[in-house]
Amino acid sequence: MTTEITRIHRLRRVRLAIWAGATALLLSAGGALTLLAYMAPPAPRVSSVGEADIRSEFSLTDHTGRAVTQADFAGRWQLVFFGFTHCPDICPTTLAYMVSVLDLLGPQAGRVAPLFVTVDPVRDTAPVMAEYVSAFHPRLVGLTGTEAQVAEAAQNFRTWFERVEEETAPDGYRMAHAGHIYLMDPDGRFDAVFQERDQPPEAVAEEIVKRIEKEK
Repeated sequence: MTTEITRIHRLRRVRLAIWAGATALLLSAGGALTLLAYMAPPAPRVSSVGEADIRSEFSLTDHTGRAVTQADFAGRWQLVFFGFTHCPDICPTTLAYMVSVLDLLGPQAGRVAPLFVTVDPVRDTAPVMAEYVSAFHPRLVGLTGTEAQVAEAAQNFRTWFERVEEETAPDGYRMAHAGHIYLMDPDGRFDAVFQERDQPPEAVAEEIVKRIEKEK
């Protein structure tokens, strides 16, 4: 556990470094960023498909050890990301981005459940997930389960993952996986999908607030 805690502390530093670096870049770029805003192509818009066969259906265990299903989050919008705790870059970066969106929602944040589903349940037990999600946000929910349960959840979200043998990776393997963040409506239906590289967190937060207000 000492090794795991050390890694969690390192992830906290990574998250701080990511946003500190972004801030420094904005300050140093100055007017150049303004010019690039006119020269660069517009950022890709959120992908949204009305009748996609993507469903929030799962039977998993949260990071407190409690068995949960999609019914436990009914009535709230869901931001869902599939990854794993040994991921060296994409997962911590995407989770930092996702919780920034959550913070930007302000008073509407309570209407959204942020869910991190592991694709590596052998290593990502409930205690490991609890340590990991605490490095990002107090409201972030870590979900794990048996390999069959995780595979079923991934299938219902139409996402993919694969174990890749790699001698230099921890325990001799890593997990290849998609990097999408799914937005599911309060009934568990697919609404939209986001990727960290496509738009700033402010744009995603604005999209979600629009949907919440429209729901009223």
